[in-house]
Amino acid sequence: MIYPSKILAALLLFVLSHVAGAAEFAEKFMLGTPYYFNDFDPGQRPWEPGQSLSFEEVFKNYQYYEIVFDQGGKSITVNRYLHGSKENSETYLVLQDKSLRQE
Repeated sequence: MIYPSKILAALLLFVLSHVAGAAEFAEKFMLGTPYYFNDFDPGQRPWEPGQSLSFEEVFKNYQYYEIVFDQGGKSITVNRYLHGSKENSETYLVLQDKSLRQE
């Protein structure tokens, strides 16, 4: 027999744990603002963005990444630049264990 209250409780726990992980990024980074990094490794578990650099610091590099935290910190958009030109863009979901899953 299915108990709606148990389903609701399980769903609430899932949502709260996901929001808690997303809130951690929201505390460190302004949502919707681009941040720049020398590298990006989506395979890290848990994923950590590392130290953000200024645009001037990374622009002189052959390759750099622009990361924008969006949707309340639940997903990120990663733009890869080569020689100052945008090469590609990917979106990742930030999972509750702070790992990433490409959309």
